[in-house]
This record gives sequence, structure tokens and C-alpha cells, in this order.
Amino acid sequence: MEGDVGVVGVYAEGLNGLSHECKPTEEFSNGHSHLKPVMNGQTLGHSVKDHTNGNSQLTLLPISALKQNGLLQTLAAGGEQLMTEEENTELEQARDEWEALENIQPALSEDSCPTPLISFNEALQHFQTTDLGELLKNIQPTVRRSGLAALTHFLFGPPRIHRELLEERDLVFAIAQCSLDNSQPVHMRVLQTVYKRLTGSRLDCPRYGTHWETIGFQGTDPATDLRGTGFLGLMHTLNLVMDPETLPLARDIYKLSQHPTQNFPFSVMSINMTRIALHALREEALSKECNRRQQVVGVLNEFYVATFLHLHQLWKSQQKTISDSGFVLKEVEMFAKKNPKQMLRRLELFLKERRSGGAPRGPSPDPQGPQRSPCLEEQGSSSRGKEMHFTGVCDLPPDMEGEARLI
Repeated sequence: MEGDVGVVGVYAEGLNGLSHECKPTEEFSNGHSHLKPVMNGQTLGHSVKDHTNGNSQLTLLPISALKQNGLLQTLAAGGEQLMTEEENTELEQARDEWEALENIQPALSEDSCPTPLISFNEALQHFQTTDLGELLKNIQPTVRRSGLAALTHFLFGPPRIHRELLEERDLVFAIAQCSLDNSQPVHMRVLQTVYKRLTGSRLDCPRYGTHWETIGFQGTDPATDLRGTGFLGLMHTLNLVMDPETLPLARDIYKLSQHPTQNFPFSVMSINMTRIALHALREEALSKECNRRQQVVGVLNEFYVATFLHLHQLWKSQQKTISDSGFVLKEVEMFAKKNPKQMLRRLELFLKERRSGGAPRGPSPDPQGPQRSPCLEEQGSSSRGKEMHFTGVCDLPPDMEGEARLI
């Protein structure tokens, strides 16, 4: 064989993990030799040029011509060099890491397994079977009246709650005295359930952290916002998000609370609805309905939802913002306590329309619908243009005592 023949033998590891041997084969035609590369027993076509000087140069194909996307690099003209073993290893490592990304799953340790959701009835049963004797000593289930006020209330006020319902009523006020306890699994499950149902998360969140502000608490510890209503504030939110009929409403209100201009702290607002419901129960505005249904907890839950619905409709339809919050809360409380039957009826119609697939209507425009209080009209307009921070359940200003006073 005349002259020198440039032969390149390459061993490369392909993406399928197999070694491919690329070596030349020699064919003879009319006394001339033609070299062709072979990989895994297959002959790959390429061009061979014969020169008059007897030298024959082998031109290898680019990578795209080789199957399996092997790790060969296109040979540079005039100085073909093979990939070093170290580069091979690094590229293979990178490929394995990339493929592993598709299979990554969040690893949960034994201690971080998600806690199961808890229903309102299960949480209520916990308090029914817990000794709340010390808390019961401190409750104030009715408004203390004396003299002419007591006589007027007795003659013209709402009926008193039936004797057989007193224990259930007192339980409600005892729960409102109960603080959030980290050592109570039921308490932690309620807190986690509220967070998961509002955010859609399936994993538990830390007990403390800024993530609680996402669902409308004012700080890193929800317990600080519960001082006005105790654990009852969480119980009402739990009932709202765990009842299939009211869950869509809860998400509508939560969505509005995230609005760019109409936003408000959802959980703090919910606690204020609990506060209004407790005031209505204490002032015996709900006694007639409780006596009719022979239950207290169920009526109070519905009144809480009805009050939240009323606030949601006002806030959305009248384009309220944080600067209006104090006056809106006062108006909602005054109307709700004065018209409990109408509030409950509106909730009933709202849920009925939801069940039938119709679009729920906003606040009623008729004369019997919610009327804006004069103080809201005047004070609301005067607050335009100046910043007002949202008033939580524990920090209402002194000039909002009376109807908006906290428990």
C-alpha cells in the first residue's frame, strides 16, 4: 500500500452507556484502498479522496451523522483532538444530573408528614370533651343591665335563650376564652387546615413565619390576632373552609383580599366577623333563632358566614379599600345585630342560588337592603387621601367604642 494513510481509531461512550468502537475497514477496488469507519459493526459512509501524490486523507463525519448522539466532537481542521477522559466524565455526570431532575420528588421525613385535615365537628368534639371549668368561670354570656335598662330589656327586648341551650351557649363563650395552644394537636390541626384550604398547599407550614401573612394574619404568630375572640376565631374560619357549601364563598372572599387595590387581611377580617357574631349572641339578638332551631353553635356559625358575606358584597360593590375598613366594620356590625333574621335569610338565598348554578346577586338595592350609615358617608369621605392602617381585633381606636368595641 503506497503512501501514508491517516487512520483514526476512536472509542467513545454513547448516551446509552455502551462503548462504540469506531475503526477503519479497508476495501480494495482496482488496486486502491478505501477506508471506511465502522461503529458497532455498522459501516458509516464518508468521502475518501485519493490524491496523485499517494497520500489519502480520511475525513470523518460531523456528530450529527453519528447515531446515539455520541460524545465525539467535530474534529477541527488541521488538528483533530479527542475528548479527554476527564471531560468525558464531567459531561456524563451533567447528563445524569439533568435526567434525574424529572424524577425529583419532595422528600418528607417521618416528622414532616402532612397532618390530616380536621372537620369542624371533630374540633368541636374536642372542646366538648375537654374540661373548660376554669374558662367557664370567666365568661360573660349576657350583657349586664341594671335599673331602667334592665326593665326595658325585660319588657321589650328579645326573648331569653331557652334553659336547655344555656350549656351550649356557655361552651361557645368558653371557646372564645381559649387561647391557641402549641401542645394541643387539635389546635395545630385546625391552624394547618385553615392554611391549606385557603392556599391549596398539601404540606404543613411552620408554626411561626411570614407565610401566615399570606392568609391575612398581621404577623408571624396567628395567636397574637386571636386575643379578642380566642380559639373561636379559628373555629369559625375552619367551618367556613371545610363546609363544601361555603368553601367557594371563602375562596371568593380570599381572592378579593388579594386584590391590588381592594386588598385586606383575610384572617383579621374573619376574626372581626367572629367578634360581631359573639356580640350579637351576648346581646341576645340571636336568641329567637336559637330557640327556634334548638341549637346555638349552628346558628352562630351561619350568622358569622352571613356577616362575612354581607361585608364581602359591600366591600366589592362599593369599591372599598383599607382606608375604609374601620367604618365598614362598624356599619356591618350595626346592620347585622339589628337584622339577624334578614342576614340569615340572605345567606340561605345566596347558597341556594349557588347550588342551582346561578350567579349570586350582590347586596339588595331595595329599601330593606343594607343601608349605609351616615357616619360612614361622612367619615369615609373625610378619610380619602390620607393613609389609615387596618384596625385589627385588638387595636381599635378609642373613638370607635360602643358598637365596634372588642370583647
